[in-house]
Amino acid sequence: MSASPSEVDEITRLLGREPRADFDVVVRGPAGEAVVIRNAPLLADGTPMPTRYWLVDPAASRAVARLESDGGVRRAEAEVESATVRAAHAMYAAERDAALPVDHVGPRPSGGVGGTRIGVKCLHAHYAYLLAGGDDPVGRWVASHLDGTP
Repeated sequence: MSASPSEVDEITRLLGREPRADFDVVVRGPAGEAVVIRNAPLLADGTPMPTRYWLVDPAASRAVARLESDGGVRRAEAEVESATVRAAHAMYAAERDAALPVDHVGPRPSGGVGGTRIGVKCLHAHYAYLLAGGDDPVGRWVASHLDGTP
């Protein structure tokens, strides 16, 4: 992962703080703006970083936050087949874990999308994973409920 200095500046501005993990921008919008970043599985000090994909686009983040505040997490859990959610968690965890250094012996990230093992924790994380190319049924559910928002 090797974000350029301008990408670090952009993500710092979007997050309102410096990024805590190495990252790269994996999805950009039509004007070239960052939409999704992919975090390294470990922070510089070795602390596990379970959230691999992070939605950084402000408009998309606000739209997903509105969906969450309207009960979206509960609705997604009720409407999306739990076996497909478990499969998405497993794929996410496997991809993240494959990025760990082969000689890593310390704590490891755990869980799947958003660091959870079961169910739905964060619609933002599921949507980010979908946008980054992950096969995420909750991300698809989010996309279908965003009324044309990215």
